[in-house]
This record gives sequence, structure tokens and C-alpha cells, in this order.
Amino acid sequence: MEYLSTDKILVIDLGTGDIEQDEIDEGLVQEKIGGIGMTTYLYEKYEKDEPIIIGTGLLSGTTYPSSASGQITAKSQVTGKLCHCPVIYKVGLEIKYSGFDYIVVKGKSDKPVYLWVHDGVADISDASGLWGKNVWESTDELRKFVGDDLLQTMIIGPAGEKGSNFAQVCFNHWSSPDRFGFGKVFGGKKLKGLAFRGMGMIEVAEPEDFVQRSLEILKDIKENSFLGNKGVGAMLGALKEDGMGDYLDPVTHRHSADYFTPYATNTALFLDEDPGLLPESKKDEPGILVSDIYALAAFKKLGLSVKDTGLALKACAKYGIDPFAVATLCGKTTLADITGSFDTIRGEVAIPGRGLFTSWCPVRPIFNDFGLSSEDETLAWWERRQAVAMIFGIQPMFALMCPEITENNLLELANLGTGLELSQDTLDAVVQHICG
Repeated sequence: MEYLSTDKILVIDLGTGDIEQDEIDEGLVQEKIGGIGMTTYLYEKYEKDEPIIIGTGLLSGTTYPSSASGQITAKSQVTGKLCHCPVIYKVGLEIKYSGFDYIVVKGKSDKPVYLWVHDGVADISDASGLWGKNVWESTDELRKFVGDDLLQTMIIGPAGEKGSNFAQVCFNHWSSPDRFGFGKVFGGKKLKGLAFRGMGMIEVAEPEDFVQRSLEILKDIKENSFLGNKGVGAMLGALKEDGMGDYLDPVTHRHSADYFTPYATNTALFLDEDPGLLPESKKDEPGILVSDIYALAAFKKLGLSVKDTGLALKACAKYGIDPFAVATLCGKTTLADITGSFDTIRGEVAIPGRGLFTSWCPVRPIFNDFGLSSEDETLAWWERRQAVAMIFGIQPMFALMCPEITENNLLELANLGTGLELSQDTLDAVVQHICG
């Protein structure tokens, strides 16, 4: 496929070491569109190999507002279901820029490995020196080895290596939306993670019209008053978690957004440095980037100070364990006891609806009400909204804020970008197949 695509599917067999590249058939895009439409198809195609499918949305990395997300699709060993985890920060678009729209990882290695994906090339590399190291150490070592601080990573820590049900696949140094134990799936394959870097270009069928419409949609979005807010504290306030702004203020350093996303959904907390520092910190680990609003709130409810909450979130990110599961299941109330409980946590974290999408995203709108009037209507809206966002590659938290992101203009931009004629009926069929 020529447009909005690298035209490549990477298929890696960890058991045999074979690496293949398949072209993306345009007819398949017309049928499945992209994102989790395609990753679900690829999972079903290779299901006997128990694959992990990593992908990007059809619009990921373009000028459509909030086109920042990729996804991991795999069968959760915790829920037993095929689940979809958004890939956030700058990692999602780097997958596509590295030269591949989709990556199929099948088989199991007999020794620790990582996948180095860059500029249309992929290598299975020895990870024996990384196995046993935490997420931060592994990411830093890979960036040093490659010589590029912009290298984007998906990495597991000790939790994934030990097979914890709450092990996360982390993105760069930070916790992720993974509530499905995908870190356990990686660890079971002896896959430490993936590293991405690339300078790929995305061709657009009607570039001038595509950019013009993107800017018009962005202008409409910027007229919405919710953009006067920033960061995770404001999001929690909108969800009636009162007092979070005041709680976070003493350690809040800055707020940051995912690629081309008009709202800053992440907040950096400085724990070992002056939060008001303007120059780059000289300390190696001054703080933590927070995107998991419910984990943040759960640690606060345990009675932790804001600094200890930040330190608990940092410890979870390094260990590669779901911080929300830790906060809600560990049964501890001090920082030392919480961080010492990672290997003994038991219980379940509820996954809403059909259990396909992560409860990292609130099961309700944020800032805007979207005209919803009942719990059943809200849950149905949320599942469809998540599915559509992950088909097109839209930042999933922002999709819950922004009525100006519509299925109609997503399809319009997809058609301007691809030159295809993707219809609402096609989108409905893809969502129905994913959600059942």
C-alpha cells in the first residue's frame, strides 16, 4: 500500500530466528482499515503461534490531531482474552517511522533477546546482558549502545522476567496503559523488549487537502474550553478526584503531551530536584513522568505523601509492574512495604466491559459529557470510542476529551490520505469484529 503506510509487515520467529517481511495488501486495508483492525486480523492469522502483534493506526504519525498512538495486541495470560494496549508517548509513531506498520512476534527464544527495529531493518539481538536489569537500566543501556538518546523502547523489567500477572510492558522509562500482564507474555518468550528508531517518511495521497483539513479540525478543537487545563491533576479533578491539583503542586515540574496531541496528558514530578528548575537537571533521575491517573490517585488514598507517591510510581516503572495493581492489591501503607511487596501481590484488577480495552483509560468522558445519559450508554460509547481510536491511532485518553474528533472526519482524513474509499459501513464492521 502506497499511502499512510510503510507497506511492510515484519514477521519474526523467536524460536527459529527467521525474519520475514510481507507487503500490506491494499484490499486488506480496505477491509480492516488499520490499527487493531489489522492487529486482530494478524493475531487470528498466526494464532497457533501465540503471537504478540505490535502495530500502528492508519493515521499514526500524521498531521491529524492526536495521531500519536500505536498498539500491542495479544492474548492476556491474566484474562484469557485477546486484548489491546495503547502505545503512547512518542513510541507509537516511532514504530511506523522505523519502517514497519505491523510486527508479528511468534515463537519462543531459548535465551533472552531484544528486537532492534530501525530504518526498515530488524535484528534479533542477544539480551543476556539486559536480563535481570530494570526498565530504566535497560533503556539507558540500549540508548548508550546505539548512541541515540531518542531511541524509543518497549521493555520489561524483573516483574515480566519472573512471570508476574501484573508485569507491564513499559515504554522508555515509564509505566504504560498495560493492565493485561503483557509483560508476562514478553517474559514467557524470553523477549526483553523492542527498540525503535527511524527516519521514515509517510506519503499522503492528497497532501495539501490532508494538511488543510487537519488544521481545520485542530482549529475547531482549540475552541473547546477544556484546553485551558493541563496535566493529570486537572484530569482527575474532572473525574471528581478532588484535591489532586493541590496535592501535586509541590512536586510538579511540567506537563507534556504525546505527539501532536493538544492536551498534555502527562505530568513530570521532580522528587530529587527543585520542581521549578528551568535548565535541564544535572541529576540522572530527578523524578517520574506520570500518565496513570488511577495509580496516582490510589497511592494518594493509601495516605502517602506526594513525594512517596512519586517514589512508589518510579519504583513500579523500574520494576515493570502495574502501579495501579500495586496500590490497590498490596495491602501496604508505607513506601518501604509497598516496594517490598512486588513479588507477593495477589488478586485481580477489574477490566471493564468485555475486557478488551485497558481501564487505564477512564470508562467515561473527561471534561466534556458527549451527551451520554446512562451507564450502559456510556460503557458502549467508551468501548466503541477506544476501538475507533486504536484503529486510526488516536491518543486514547484525548479521544475521551474531544468531541471534535469524529468518526466522520477520521474516515475523511483516512480517505484523503490513502486515496481509498473507506466507508462508515466498513468501520462499523471492523468495530463489530473487534468488540463482538
